[in-house]
Amino acid sequence: MFSGKQTKPTFKSYLPPLQTDLKKSPQLPIKKLEAKLLPGEIVVNEANFVRKCIGAESCQDDLWGKLVCTNFKVSFIAHNSLPRQRFQCTHRLLGEHDIPLACVEQVVTVNDVKGKQKILGSNQKLKFNPTELILYCKDFRIIRFRFDEAGPESAKKVCLAIAHYSHPADPQLLFGFEYVGKRYHGSTGERVNGVDPGGGLQTPLFDCSSDWDREIKRTGASEWRVCTINQGYFISPSLPEFFVVPVSLADQDLKQYACCFYSQRIPLWCWNHSSGSALVRMSNISDPQQQRKVEQRISSAITKSHPLRSDVFKSDLDKNLPNIQDIQAALLKLRQICVIDSFEESEEKWLSSLESSRWMEYVRTFLRHAVEVVYMLESRHVSVILLEKEDRDLSCVISCLVQLMCDPHCRSLHSFQGLIQKEWVMAGHRFLDRCNHLKRNDKEESPVFLLFLDCVWQLWNQYPAAFEFTEVYLTVLGDSMWVPVFSTFLFNCPRQRAEHSRDFASSKSIHLGQDQALCFPPVWDWSQQFSLKDQTLFNNPLYVGKIATCVQNGTVKTFTHRRSKKNYSSTLRGLPSALRNGSLGPNDTLARRNSLMLRLRSDLSQVREQQETPSERFVRDFFSRPVDLQGLLLPQLLPSHLSVWKLYFLRWVPEAQIPQGGPITAFHKLSVLTDEIEMLQNQLRQYQGAAGTPNNLHAEHSKMYFKATSTPHQSPAPPEYLSSSFPFSPVGNLCRPGILGTPLSKLLNGAKIWLSTETLANETI
Repeated sequence: MFSGKQTKPTFKSYLPPLQTDLKKSPQLPIKKLEAKLLPGEIVVNEANFVRKCIGAESCQDDLWGKLVCTNFKVSFIAHNSLPRQRFQCTHRLLGEHDIPLACVEQVVTVNDVKGKQKILGSNQKLKFNPTELILYCKDFRIIRFRFDEAGPESAKKVCLAIAHYSHPADPQLLFGFEYVGKRYHGSTGERVNGVDPGGGLQTPLFDCSSDWDREIKRTGASEWRVCTINQGYFISPSLPEFFVVPVSLADQDLKQYACCFYSQRIPLWCWNHSSGSALVRMSNISDPQQQRKVEQRISSAITKSHPLRSDVFKSDLDKNLPNIQDIQAALLKLRQICVIDSFEESEEKWLSSLESSRWMEYVRTFLRHAVEVVYMLESRHVSVILLEKEDRDLSCVISCLVQLMCDPHCRSLHSFQGLIQKEWVMAGHRFLDRCNHLKRNDKEESPVFLLFLDCVWQLWNQYPAAFEFTEVYLTVLGDSMWVPVFSTFLFNCPRQRAEHSRDFASSKSIHLGQDQALCFPPVWDWSQQFSLKDQTLFNNPLYVGKIATCVQNGTVKTFTHRRSKKNYSSTLRGLPSALRNGSLGPNDTLARRNSLMLRLRSDLSQVREQQETPSERFVRDFFSRPVDLQGLLLPQLLPSHLSVWKLYFLRWVPEAQIPQGGPITAFHKLSVLTDEIEMLQNQLRQYQGAAGTPNNLHAEHSKMYFKATSTPHQSPAPPEYLSSSFPFSPVGNLCRPGILGTPLSKLLNGAKIWLSTETLANETI
């Protein structure tokens, strides 16, 4: 019936063979994919059969699904999903594959068939059908989508929509207005479901006189008072309605002097030292004819507020610190070498590139200047005025760093948030412009706040037990700048928030009732973003607070951190401890056997004493004593003492990830130990008849993310999912374009991927 000889086919096809590689869409079951929307969020455009690139060298792990653009985010809804990564925090406003539009820095479309690529801006046309979309994000992520199986028109439309909505033309087009208007305000002015955004917060917002009164009493600033002349923002548009001034300055004098200062920004009190010295910030005097007179009057008032009538020291920040353009340029270079160029930390080229970015140099410069101000307050007992042209950028950084170094109160979580609220938000830092939420003026964009967080992290890294919060908290706080629904990072000053929210409410017919403006939630209400369980990642198991005590041999003792005699923090073996802190100690030399240094020891000591400045001696004396974590903290400032903030800058880099390694392993063990101690203390209280949490509810009320087991003497093993990027994952968040099938190290060695418009205009694929 069937011939044993197989017949030769005679049909000849002139079509190319079908592509059967992994790029072809797999046969997926029909599944309805819908984006999860927040109140006020709408879908603008979408494309089906889109592939999100996951792996760097292979596409077999890529995800297929729908790409959606809303008025808030770029959302990818996957048909299939990656294995559940249990360590990832669940964000209540964003999904696993969501990117806030405010976080999108560049939208690059590519057609790899025609060899074309283009950076898309708002209201631009796209003359080719894109086969690939690359999103460069401000949080250092690079996200890639492929349109191999998507319709060309839908792919083009969704790319144009993302480019358009990531460049809002007006602040009121930012999603936060729609979100707050829909979630918190009803049509008749009542609060929706009785919700009060930010209600019940322990963080002081410094938007009322009572918060300032409490701060005056806490610091003992009896010669200072709360001033209310700017209520309604009648004096200065960028100052808060309430601020603190010397008692000896009358309101009428302040109104008279206001016109002499840049933007009518009257000098602001920041903080008082226990000696009575005050930290004050001030903008430049714009009227040269009145400069001498006004400066003398302000200085005299500050001198009178000091119990010893000490002189006033003026610190010109514009002359001693890098400007906002320098800081922005440094971040762009840092981003290039951290996530785009080849990551080889051990290579000399990578380290020299890091140095040439000047980011670490600027971090060190700000810390060093803060130490100089601390010296004037702590050792010289004189008041300090921080001078800056606008008093809205550099002074925010220095004033906060000085208070963190001097005042242990500021190192608790809620007090640190109050510090940012006081010195950044209410003082009028231009978050809207510096974050460039509107993409209007790149010259105004500058990561001043991120630089401040890096400086704080350097302090935290040297004294982790002195801070209640963790580096995860600092990283999440930096990311929150790109979720534009919080009042904290959305405006340039309190007056701008009030004006825009009133205008928006009027245009949308929202009756505010007793409220003067829309009630934007502050970022400090972390329940808006994370569950209580995930918020425990902010709690530092090492923190030694004022009330932290221990009982030893029947005696109550407070925890103190004492420096051991041997210090191995330097990479140079045998380096004297004082030299590691920036100067030589009286008995320290770099002596070698048969060296002339042994014979010249006394001569060098005399030279050192002659050349050492009082501030250097102050720093040397500090490091010669045991460190009190509830007292003054000074950073070690040699380059070898400062590190790259890896959890922020390198968390998406697969090559930098250390499975089962990094600081998280110590964090896990310390958290378990702290939780076990808390559990045992609770059991002891119950045994003694005091009130305590039942054992079955201990895990629910624990402050630690990682918890001890209920079985004594059995410490839980570190989870397998721990890595140095915890709680973040580089999977799918750093897909550099054009590396498929190419050895990563060779290609990235000369890659230039974070492209400028000029570069793209001259290059093709």
